Amino acid sequence: MMKKTETKEFRNMLVTLRARLRGDVSAMADSALRKTRSEASGDLSSMPIHMADVGTDAFEQEFTLSLIEHDGSALEQIEAALERIEDGVYGVCTECEARIPKARLQVLPHTPHCVKCAEKVASR
Repeated sequence: MMKKTETKEFRNMLVTLRARLRGDVSAMADSALRKTRSEASGDLSSMPIHMADVGTDAFEQEFTLSLIEHDGSALEQIEAALERIEDGVYGVCTECEARIPKARLQVLPHTPHCVKCAEKVASR
């Protein structure tokens, strides 16, 4: 298995990533949930907003909400990885129980799968 010092490094990496994502999600949620362009900018004039601006705002809001959903999924994966560390099974593929290479964990510290199983899962 993995040495305690290595496990500690990955735990620190995961905790840092979790904190960053939580901050990003909060900021994006605040941005996406603003009522209108005029309310967001403080513009109190009664001039109509161009339809293209309304469409842009709707697109940006939808895009931001999809990013929040993706980051929420990543947060769940990070929490699961931290649990695997606590359980002493971090770095072991949850599908085939093979060791996940450290190089893969350096890039995706929250991954539960080796490359081979990740490809299988993605193609389902």
